[in-house]
Amino acid sequence: MEYKDYYDILGVDKNASIDEIKKAYRKLAKKYHPDLNQGNKKAQEKFKDINEAYEVLGDKSKRKKYDTFGNGYNFSHGQNFDPSQYGFGNFGNGGYTYSTKGTGRGFSDFFNMFFGGRGFEGKDIFGRRHATQKYEFEINITLEEGYKGTTKNLSLRIGNETKSLSVKVPKGILPGKKIKIKGEKAGINGDIYLKVNFIKDESLKLEGIDIYKRIDIYPWEAALGTTVVVETLEDKIKIKVPENMEGGKKIRIPKKGYKDMKGNIGDLYVEINIVNPPKLTKKQRKLYEQLMDS
Repeated sequence: MEYKDYYDILGVDKNASIDEIKKAYRKLAKKYHPDLNQGNKKAQEKFKDINEAYEVLGDKSKRKKYDTFGNGYNFSHGQNFDPSQYGFGNFGNGGYTYSTKGTGRGFSDFFNMFFGGRGFEGKDIFGRRHATQKYEFEINITLEEGYKGTTKNLSLRIGNETKSLSVKVPKGILPGKKIKIKGEKAGINGDIYLKVNFIKDESLKLEGIDIYKRIDIYPWEAALGTTVVVETLEDKIKIKVPENMEGGKKIRIPKKGYKDMKGNIGDLYVEINIVNPPKLTKKQRKLYEQLMDS
């Protein structure tokens, strides 16, 4: 098996700080990302090496155990060795491969030697966690779709392929939350995260779990008071607008707001907007003229 020098892969010194390691990783990951190197197999393999190196050097305990093994036997990059002579069981000698099966999904045999096998001192060298590629996208839904839940058919560009997915949006999800889709569903090595955005609606807004809805009434309705029918996300309700209502004022209706995934229910705030009719009748115009002269 070939010894992997993770420091050399990231181009950092063995005494590099975690910040230096992160900086090197981000720079290389951006340079060799599959989306920017479509069809370039060498770049894709390099990207896998970079992720594997950061998985080890970016974790304090993994790095310590890796250093203990490397320093203890003074291996150099590319050097071949027989893992069985160091208490690692039956691993083939020579190169390494990337696999999507088993506990070491996406990593080389060198990593899997520590990850899935029994290491020196009879312990798992790197524990049981592994890193997978993470793909992030955004999805836009209406407030009503978020409240009631919906299913969206999406086409996502991942690498050099377009993946068609049917995504269930759970009811009560809030803007900014993410929906996780396991890679197996899309046939990829990695998971997909969809950040939820709510489409803007000037007459209907969500603040926390409270809903603000704007309604229009005529000047005489604001002056004398009226009853209006307001459509909520669940049903239609009647609300009483008191006399002498001013534009911009709000009427609170408890427990008629948004219901989140935990069952919490907000309030509905109806904001009054005073408007004139698009066209006045003769009678209305005469009444307005009388008001102006009074």
